[in-house]
Amino acid sequence: MWSVCKKELRQFFSSLTGYIAIIVFLLVNGLMLFVFDDNILDFGYASLDRFFELAPWILLLLIPAITMRSFAEEFKTGTFEILQTRPLSRQQIVWGKYMGSLIVVLIALLPTIVYFFSIQQLSANEGIDTGAAIGSYIGLFFLAAAFTAIGICTSSFTSNAVVAFIISLIACALLYYGFSAISRMPGLEGGADYYIEMIGIDFHYRSISRGVIDSRDVIYFITVTFLFLLLTGRNLIKR
Repeated sequence: MWSVCKKELRQFFSSLTGYIAIIVFLLVNGLMLFVFDDNILDFGYASLDRFFELAPWILLLLIPAITMRSFAEEFKTGTFEILQTRPLSRQQIVWGKYMGSLIVVLIALLPTIVYFFSIQQLSANEGIDTGAAIGSYIGLFFLAAAFTAIGICTSSFTSNAVVAFIISLIACALLYYGFSAISRMPGLEGGADYYIEMIGIDFHYRSISRGVIDSRDVIYFITVTFLFLLLTGRNLIKR
């Protein structure tokens, strides 16, 4: 499994594309937080809430770009057959691909901790609520894990990396915000709206981001991640 994981990491960082994707992610976050209108400095309050509101939408673009080649490129070049000759089960191959992509996402997220320390130093009063910030980062990790599993799954359905990117982007967007949008439709208020919203990723991400780690939210993210990885394995069997 780890041999597949290391192969994914080498493949991603073997060209400038990988570095550019991470740099663009950090640059967009930095500009939105500190430069553009309604930035943190204009807000005048030591909080990373704006970052944790923006990050999921930027990850909607970053993660599909990272995962789109995972299986699609293997199918296109014919190297998937070679990969199957290794003494690895299909699930080990899936988990190797998944862990490699997730590590890349975490590498992209790691430098954002600088935002925390920067705002902490700029704050003249009590600073950032550390507990809430830690909870939000945990929520962001689970969100990234779920998006990565979705991206790996969609990449296993096609040999075209661009198609995999588009499908992954749509699937992540629908699962993240689609159910929240449906729950706001007229006629659902005070009834089924709460339960429909609970199906979406946004509901559980916002819940963890408050700084309270609820086991129901953790179980939800783990279930979504395992479900898509299981679906990926099933799809590989068909191929």
